Amino acid sequence: MDAKTDTVPSPAEMVARARAMIPRLRERAAEGERQRRIAKETIAEMQEAGLFRVLQPKRWDGFELPVGTYFDIEMALAEGDMSVAWVYGVVGTHPWGLSLFDNRAADDVWGKDRSTLISSSLMPSGAAIPVPGGHRVSGRWRYSSGCEHCDWAFLGATIEGDGAGGYPDRCLFLLPRKDYEIVDTWHVSGLKGTGSHDITAKDAFVPAHRMIRYSDNFKGVAPGLAVNTGPLYRLPWGQVFFRGVATASIGALQGMHDIFLEYGKSRINRMFGTKAFDDPMVQLTCAEVAVGLDEMKTILHRNLRILEGYAERGVLPSYAERIHFKFHSATAADRCAALATKLFRAAGASGIYAELPFGRILADIAAARQHVSNQYETIGRNSGAAMFGATETRDFSL
Repeated sequence: MDAKTDTVPSPAEMVARARAMIPRLRERAAEGERQRRIAKETIAEMQEAGLFRVLQPKRWDGFELPVGTYFDIEMALAEGDMSVAWVYGVVGTHPWGLSLFDNRAADDVWGKDRSTLISSSLMPSGAAIPVPGGHRVSGRWRYSSGCEHCDWAFLGATIEGDGAGGYPDRCLFLLPRKDYEIVDTWHVSGLKGTGSHDITAKDAFVPAHRMIRYSDNFKGVAPGLAVNTGPLYRLPWGQVFFRGVATASIGALQGMHDIFLEYGKSRINRMFGTKAFDDPMVQLTCAEVAVGLDEMKTILHRNLRILEGYAERGVLPSYAERIHFKFHSATAADRCAALATKLFRAAGASGIYAELPFGRILADIAAARQHVSNQYETIGRNSGAAMFGATETRDFSL
């Protein structure tokens, strides 16, 4: 089951494997930014370490570990290179997501190779036309992180004629690499190494067992639950996916803070000839970042424990609690951007040089803040409305 042992590794062992990669990830980060993709060697090392199997069902040679282990791995990778962690935060959730599909879909993907990876673009940018046995799917999708390393893709679409007189349900369709094209579009200011290119498909036939509705995931009635019965797969869909695009920011901020502390020990303020670490504002900034990191990690794991408790009891959390937890996630992305900006300023003029990673890390965290699931203001308003009793939602991504 594991490349290194015949048994499922412990959560601590898996996090240790990720942490062991940090020095190499830091060495490769600048080149990954120039190449606009993660190095094949990095993906191979992640595969060898079993990182993509953390949320994969045991019945498909996965480890089926607690979801908190996955997020700890993501944060560890981000200490080395946030682009790597971002791709893991997306692609690493997909074995879990595939487990919610009809089991025939898992057989399509993993029947011959249990290590096959899936990318995604979850926004409903495509159109699906019902045909006998499935749908014909066409469209263009943006932001498919890590797609060059994947042989399948989850693509969002709405079905023609669905939701007449109301709002059509969003659906995910699973397509093999032969049925879509990758369009090189990833020229961006941050997260440059993620290779989040566009994907296009034209009239691709997708059999019915490779489609799933967002509303089914929201209601906890996904078809894959018939065979994947563990509590891990009864966690709400969105609570796993949107945390996957927020948690890398926490790890990146941790890495930035650690590097800054080493940098600050030797940095001299050239204007005044004083040591940087004697500056009260530098000291306060470092303390603020440390406390922020502690708070964000504590809330992350507390929320996960609450969600796991619901899953173990076979109960779904309320809409109000789901949107509250989503606001925690968006708050983390927003707060990391603010704290990283403070650290960057504390680094002084020397901090802008490319030989130091502060500018790249700040740009990566700022880019993550732009994701639709990290929009602090919009999600905060929805959370506040729920406190006043609002319950109607079309956001089945929760």
